[in-house]
Amino acid sequence: MNIEHRIASKLADERARMQRLVQEHGNYSIADVTVEQIYGGIRGVPIHVTDVSYVDPQEGLRLRGFTVPEVLEKLPKSDKGEFPLAGGLFYLLMTGELPTKQEADQVEVEWKVRSNVPEHVFKSLHPMPAYTHPMTLFSQAILALQSESVFARRFYYGIDKADYWGYYLEDSLNLIAKLPTIVANIYNLKYRNGIFVQPNPKLDWSANFAYMIGKNDPAYMDLMRLFVVLHSDHEGANVSAHASHLVGSALSDIYLSCSAGMNGLAGPLHGLANQECLRWLLDVESHFNGLPTEDQLRVYLKEFLASGRVIPGYGHAVLRVTDPRFTAQREFALKHLTADPLFQLVDMIYQILPGILSETAKVKNPWPNVDAINGTLQHHFGVTETDFYTVLFGFSRILGICTHVVWSRAMGKPLERPKSLTTDILEKMVLAPEKSE
Repeated sequence: MNIEHRIASKLADERARMQRLVQEHGNYSIADVTVEQIYGGIRGVPIHVTDVSYVDPQEGLRLRGFTVPEVLEKLPKSDKGEFPLAGGLFYLLMTGELPTKQEADQVEVEWKVRSNVPEHVFKSLHPMPAYTHPMTLFSQAILALQSESVFARRFYYGIDKADYWGYYLEDSLNLIAKLPTIVANIYNLKYRNGIFVQPNPKLDWSANFAYMIGKNDPAYMDLMRLFVVLHSDHEGANVSAHASHLVGSALSDIYLSCSAGMNGLAGPLHGLANQECLRWLLDVESHFNGLPTEDQLRVYLKEFLASGRVIPGYGHAVLRVTDPRFTAQREFALKHLTADPLFQLVDMIYQILPGILSETAKVKNPWPNVDAINGTLQHHFGVTETDFYTVLFGFSRILGICTHVVWSRAMGKPLERPKSLTTDILEKMVLAPEKSE
């Protein structure tokens, strides 16, 4: 297909570019790592190179160099909505080029052709206890698909290293094609008495998820198109992206890699933040038995912070401005949710909280991130099961994860194997200069 052709056309130049940097500047030091960073989760230390996405402190997420507003404006839209087709987004992520409407539609058609989910996948989920977290079911379903891996079969019989990426792309297309059916029917299994719904061939990839969970509202289908774009990628070194890259560097196939990424995303410090934001908002609403006044809310927020607790959805490790992904969702809400009390609370907090946080010297970024609002939008349309929100996050994020893994194989990146130290070694390194004095 065209994506494979466009990637192939770029590989010679991209590989030469990487080799030139390694050969001519291999000893150039990118960053000094401090003891604090080693013990602090390697936060902020450059460990990976990817051209798929980057988070600019002042402009926010860039996908292949395009800002969020640019992506939303320039990507081909659904004929039935205002937001981009996931097929066009995937084309952009994989090739670095803006697709035409025809090229976006071609990806959507390709996914429909590959969308059938083998029967054994859902059979593996049904015996699980009713209380099983939906992220566990999601990771399990992806693992169950591993038996279909084209790369794993071809590798067994022997293939040239330079050709690995093509089979990873093939597996990526197959996995992504099946995601709406898998994710929607995990939702149905958990919350709709286990009914099974097949996709509608007339709908695009994002809208099909909405249809299969019984949400036929065109506004919700458009929300899912927006949601997928905003959550599709966020650099290559966050937990889910890096976990997938690390596992993929061992030549584990795309199913094993993506399942690993979803396991990382399921953690409370990564993908669960969206549901925590909504739960907090509902607690605030319950505390006031409805919508507070601005003065009441200001007092509440100050007291909440003074108690040593953190308000979820505000602050970001990199950004120093309002997250453009928050802004895009707020604009959607201003069109569709103006009468929703929960959104009114979100917007009131947005007007008040940054000023309060700015008075605290410890806060580097007082502005809202994407999580501050996305749960509210889902809640408005009746998707009220907060433990499912991380699955929606993963549903979108696999588009970016697959792109990172495919390009890592295309560039021939090696097995990732950083070095660890013992505490004794570290103490000797740190104390040696003091002894010499």
